[in-house]
Amino acid sequence: MRKAGTDTICAIATPAGMGGIGIIRVSGPAAPAIATAICGRLPAHRVATHVGFRAADGCNIDHGIAVYFPAPHSFTGEDVLELQGHGGPVVMQMLLRRVMSLGARAARAGEFSERAFLNDKLDLAQAEAIADLISSGTEAAARAAHRSLSGAFSRRIEELQERLTGMRVYVEAAIDFPTEEIDFLADSALLQRLQETQQGLRSLLAEAQQGRLLRDGMVLAIIGRPNAGKSSLLNALSGQDSAIVTAIPGTTRDVLREWIDLDGMPVHVADTAGIRDTTDVIEAEGVRRARHALQAADIVLLIVDVSADVDGQLELLTELPDPERCILIYNKMDLLGQSPEAWPDPTQGQRYPAGVALSARTGEGLATLKARIRQTSGAAEQAEGGFSARQRHVDALKRAEHHLLEGELRLTQDQAGELLAEELRLAQRALGEITGEVLPDDLLGSIFASFCIGK
Repeated sequence: MRKAGTDTICAIATPAGMGGIGIIRVSGPAAPAIATAICGRLPAHRVATHVGFRAADGCNIDHGIAVYFPAPHSFTGEDVLELQGHGGPVVMQMLLRRVMSLGARAARAGEFSERAFLNDKLDLAQAEAIADLISSGTEAAARAAHRSLSGAFSRRIEELQERLTGMRVYVEAAIDFPTEEIDFLADSALLQRLQETQQGLRSLLAEAQQGRLLRDGMVLAIIGRPNAGKSSLLNALSGQDSAIVTAIPGTTRDVLREWIDLDGMPVHVADTAGIRDTTDVIEAEGVRRARHALQAADIVLLIVDVSADVDGQLELLTELPDPERCILIYNKMDLLGQSPEAWPDPTQGQRYPAGVALSARTGEGLATLKARIRQTSGAAEQAEGGFSARQRHVDALKRAEHHLLEGELRLTQDQAGELLAEELRLAQRALGEITGEVLPDDLLGSIFASFCIGK
């Protein structure tokens, strides 16, 4: 069992500023003595008790609610005291100083959650979900973070770990008993179990990638020739005049970024300068940044002005790093006097690649584009039971997938039980990094440093 430190920590657990209620949280072995000194007695276990908060001279600092949670039945697994008083900053600081004078020290960022992890109250993925729940930018992200906090992601990891353990036992038995008449490594059932585990891992990886998008937000880059309607599209998606729109080509010189809630999916939209050859130094820098933005985007929206030279604008398709992550947009349908559903004109046959036709000015066809974005990102297929995930989780799952693929090669090509067993062990180790069973150097510090002080 992992163990936290033996000292007592404290922090203001409510946001800075004035409020009706302010909470100070205390965790550690000195919590009962601190409660007795401040409240005059140790409050009944897990019962909200109205008391006066005493200063060292016996005068009351404030009146409020004290709740005492004895170990191990608390968030951190230690003795925990919560003092709920009036939320003025002066009162909170006076009460915090009183707590610290009785033997507590100021908590580091995320130290309460870290102690919950170290005392086996949460695994690492659940602890991270606390921060994700607090910082979630959409309802969908909040629901996903809550499911991770409830253990939905961790249980999927545990299922894969159990499969890998079963296969390791099977393979290592074959290594230990090589003289047996049965060739365990040639058994087709082992290969089937390995491939089924790979499929389960791939499914989990796809869900984790969606969970990462829910947490971090998807990055969309709008690119196109000057005056194609990129800024108008940004304004239409964001629902406000975020970008200046004029009839003058080259109005946008830099990358303009806007955060939007796309039907529950947090999206960071980058409106870029029109891509063209130019001798203007400032515009040329904007074009360079536009090309950099499209390389970094999760999805690229290539917008084409249907009232101009369509074929020339479609040449930008050759600059895309991944055409499958591109949505082609035929804009300014209102200038053609036809609805988006009528594009392309039947007389043009298959001349133009498939895309979404719309008018950024009128908003017609915008709903179709939003649905296409969700479909391209994979969010359209995401089940309601999805969970929150981080990039480090995705990276760990990819490493585990790599080791399973290597293990299959060692089994099918080499019949090398020792090498297969090692790949299975490495796959388990990668999965263990997600829940905290395996702790690389400095992992805890980097994770919990991003938490709130009182959490």
